[in-house]
Amino acid sequence: MPVIRQLSEAAVNRIAAGEVVERPASAVKELIENALDAGANRVDIAYADGGKTLIRVTDDGCGIPEDQLQLALARHATSKIDGSDLLNIHSFGFRGEALPSLGAVGRLSITSRSRGATAAAMITVNGGEMSQPRPAALGQGTVVELRDLFYATPARLKFLRSDRAEVQAIGDIVRRLAMAEPFVSFTLSDISKGGVGRVTFRSDAQTGDLFDALHGRLRQILGAEFAENALLIDATREGISLTGYAALPTYSRGAAVAQFLFVNGRPVRDKLLVGALRGAYADFLSRDRHPAVALFLECAPELVDVNVHPAKAEVRFRDPGMARGLIVSALRHALAEAGHRASTTVATATLGAFQPEPSGGAPIYQMDRQSGGNIIRPSSQAPGFAEIQAQYGRVEPDDPEQISVEQSHPLGAARAQLHENYIIAQTVDGIVIVDQHAAHERLVYERLKAQMEASGVRAQALLIPEIIEFSANDCARLLAVAPELTKLGLTLEPFGGSAVCIRETPAILGRINGENMLRDILDELDDQGETSLVSERLNAILSRVACHGSIRSGRRMQADEMNALLREMEATPSSGQCNHGRPTYVELKLSDIERLFGRT
Repeated sequence: MPVIRQLSEAAVNRIAAGEVVERPASAVKELIENALDAGANRVDIAYADGGKTLIRVTDDGCGIPEDQLQLALARHATSKIDGSDLLNIHSFGFRGEALPSLGAVGRLSITSRSRGATAAAMITVNGGEMSQPRPAALGQGTVVELRDLFYATPARLKFLRSDRAEVQAIGDIVRRLAMAEPFVSFTLSDISKGGVGRVTFRSDAQTGDLFDALHGRLRQILGAEFAENALLIDATREGISLTGYAALPTYSRGAAVAQFLFVNGRPVRDKLLVGALRGAYADFLSRDRHPAVALFLECAPELVDVNVHPAKAEVRFRDPGMARGLIVSALRHALAEAGHRASTTVATATLGAFQPEPSGGAPIYQMDRQSGGNIIRPSSQAPGFAEIQAQYGRVEPDDPEQISVEQSHPLGAARAQLHENYIIAQTVDGIVIVDQHAAHERLVYERLKAQMEASGVRAQALLIPEIIEFSANDCARLLAVAPELTKLGLTLEPFGGSAVCIRETPAILGRINGENMLRDILDELDDQGETSLVSERLNAILSRVACHGSIRSGRRMQADEMNALLREMEATPSSGQCNHGRPTYVELKLSDIERLFGRT
């Protein structure tokens, strides 16, 4: 029978280090959180060789008294809780394991001077062996220096990634913590070569109220484009508050790399919160696009357990439904309030499409050289004048006064239709190009949602029911959701074998191709899966249905129709993007157009 042994203190600390310190970035996170808990107004982080040979964190916080330095390096010792209530936690580093864990696997030194102390003191730990405190030189605050991480556990070194990857992870940690503390200054420096240091990240303390400070900090970290296209979020429900900024759907990303979520100041990657975020944007983005957000949930400590994960990356809410509902409702309200607004990056991308061709001399844009000047055209062979006339329908200014009135609206007055799909409108200070199909698809979808919420989508009975043959599996899947489809104004019945009979369709759609619509619904069921909430599944299906009732590409529109579409877009929430998150219009300012022609 195996003999039960008591592990040594050194072994226990190394095991604890495996939970707390996975890589250099983990050590950086623990040390910065300690600095913030100490009330620091400035935190300077330095590293060498991806943090493997050196990590140094300097702060101007309250410091550690000399007679408490040894206790600070003992396991389960902390100044942040008294141990009587493990749920009433108001600080970051309450576990009391970070410092002894780091000292167990590396060469750790702490130099600190507390407020009111006449001198600083220093203590070192090498592989678990602790020295006595000794005098040192330092102003108020603390310097924690960790050298040769994992030298005491060489096997762990083999699992670290390249220096570049570890540096990226450290930078990510610093940026996330800096987002949550806009009134604190942060610097991150690489001192791998020569010890002088190259600043790789700097974010000075912000001023003003919380929202102004946060907006300024996010501009520093995430860039001006995010700041310009982000909506302010501020909502509270039953003791939980949600603040921060969420970007417009047209400022979406191809991966979830711009989602920053915090609970009581802690950066987390929590499935509940990510799921809520996906649900909030479900009406606005296709499943391969991801929103960009920086959101901060705050609640009483007893409403959330932050100690369910060793690195505190996940949390557990006492009422998860409340937290999820707050995120979904707050984001949807903000997106609705944005109206027809679309991301400024849409116009930037449009202007960026006019790229100069490389040449030996001055830049030449993609245009024909004519004796009378240059004519901008696509890079392919330009069509003749007669062909151009056939490709657009110009709105004649029969009533200049009416055009002037329409032009004063945000989306302007319709002046032309290109390729029977794109509406060109003139605004007071520029032009707007509208994708008529994408825009009308969003409008139809919003009407359908409003009808469903009010009394269910109105249905129209078909004079001749449409009979469609499917595979046995597809037929069964459609009939399984038939009760839900009835709420959408779509009535299905079995018709023997694997056939389905369409009895009624949504009245708002007019005449449609029933088979195409049902196949789109099957595709949506594949995308959504069985785990989606019924309401989310209904909205997703509505989005597919709306496509069949929208103005199709290739339809020529009259001036009054185009202007009516523009006015409805202005009055409809979220009309700046179609149901899949693509922009429905592009706005170009006159100054941008003039710059293209070298007039400014």
